This record gives sequence, C-alpha cells and structure tokens, in this order.
Amino acid sequence: MAIRAKFQMAAANQSDVALSTTRTLSVSNVEVVYNSVILVLRGITLAVEPGKVVSLLGPNGAGKSTTLKAISGLLKAELGEVTRGQILWGDERLDGYAAEDVVRKGLVQVIEGRMLFRHLTVEENLRIGGMVYLGGRHIRDDLERVYHYFPPLAKLSRRVSGYLSGGEGQMLVIGRAMMAHPQILMLDEPSLGLAPLLVHEIFDIIGEINRQEGMSVLVVEQNARAALELADYAYVMEDGRIVLDGPAAQMRENEDIKEFYLGLNQAGGRKNYREVKHYRRRKRWLG
Repeated sequence: MAIRAKFQMAAANQSDVALSTTRTLSVSNVEVVYNSVILVLRGITLAVEPGKVVSLLGPNGAGKSTTLKAISGLLKAELGEVTRGQILWGDERLDGYAAEDVVRKGLVQVIEGRMLFRHLTVEENLRIGGMVYLGGRHIRDDLERVYHYFPPLAKLSRRVSGYLSGGEGQMLVIGRAMMAHPQILMLDEPSLGLAPLLVHEIFDIIGEINRQEGMSVLVVEQNARAALELADYAYVMEDGRIVLDGPAAQMRENEDIKEFYLGLNQAGGRKNYREVKHYRRRKRWLG
C-alpha cells in the first residue's frame, strides 16, 4: 500500500508538471529531401496542442515516418534534411537540432519495429531510458511508474528482452520512452504485427497515460480505427502531403475515411468489393 500511495503522489506531481506545459508542436510547410535528390515531404503542416492526442494516418510510403523523424532529429542518420519550412516547439525552432537534443527538450520518438537492446534485460532497457532525465536520479520511482502502466513488465523485469513477445516488446519500448519524461510521446506504428486484442490493450494504455499525465501524443498508424478512437485530432497523408484533417470524431464520420480507411460502406456495413464489377469512386481530395 505504501508503494502504491508513493506512486500516486509521484504521478500526481508529474501530471501537474505535464499539464503546466503550454508549448504546442507546430510543423509548418516542411519539405524533406533524402540524398539531396528525393523529395519525400511536400509542404507538411500540422500541430500537436498540449495534452492532446493527434493521429497521422495514411498508406505505406505516404511520408508519415519521415514526418516523425523530421521532428525528432533522426533524418541526418538517413541522409535526409529539412529543406524548407520550420518545426517549432513553442517559440523554439527544432529543425537542425541533433536527436539527443530534441529528446532533452521533451520530445521522444518510439521507432517502428520495437528497437530494443536485446541482450539486456527488461529493467536494464528501462534504466537506459531513464538516464536521459536528470541523469537517472529518479530511476527507481520512474520504474514504479512504468510498471504501473505496464504490469507485465514488472513480472518480466529480469528477462532478457530478446525473448519477449511482440506485445511485451511494444510495452517495453513505450515504457523506456516514458522513462525520459517526454512532454510529447511520438509513436510510429505501435500496432505493427500485434494481434487485435493486444492492439486494443496497447491503445487503451496510451490513452490512460495521456489522461493521467497530460502527456501529448503524436501517433503514426495504419490501423485507422484504433487511431481515430484514441485521437482528439487526425491528419491523413498521401504522397508526402496532408490531404485531409479534422477532429477525430468528425473524421470517423467522413465518407472517404469510412470507405478507404475503415472499409465501411455508406450504410456503415463492411464494404464488399466483389459485389461490384467496376469500382470507379475516387477520393474526393484527388479530384
């Protein structure tokens, strides 16, 4: 009981800190080029307001992951660069900062593919994440905080992370990011390769983190249904551009979103393309 009370007090304090943050992440007319030749982002503009969950939807190759990497400073490792526009964290410009400096400013990305130190244990992975925040002086309390949200990790704390299941690995990479006390948590395809029940569980936990701590979340996701249920606001990307955006509740009712991303017909039932000889409808934003 004493440990739980201690956690609740720490969580309340952390929530106060997070909720007092008034910075908005603003991506304004950003273009990204790889190898000085390949134009990937073509004038992206989006915003993540304090304490909100924003989903970035779109097919493979739309530029979603590149958008996250532009924000988090990871482009340079892939010979990419922001060639136009700006990325602002409040009034502070981020583009041009190294990835480690972006993390120290409170923006932490969970990379697609559940990248772990697979020869280290679960707790050792978490401790590495905790070293970013105040030199690791609060690691013990932060471990309790992560284990509160992800109870399976407490039971697996001594297991070598290379032997975790997909769902356990996803919990670990999110937990490791939380050890750095992000003000914005950026998630790249958290549902990738997970069974539907696990996807539901992971997204429920992300929602709980957002509600309890006021942590902003920017999630890149192809599972539009899960992403729109989680988000306050959503953007749709195609071919390096934002083609549609709006409140998530409104987007769930959009006919194009229903048809092309949720697989529903106008009556709300599942679309069966085998029932039509020729399918000619185009997305309205391509007209």
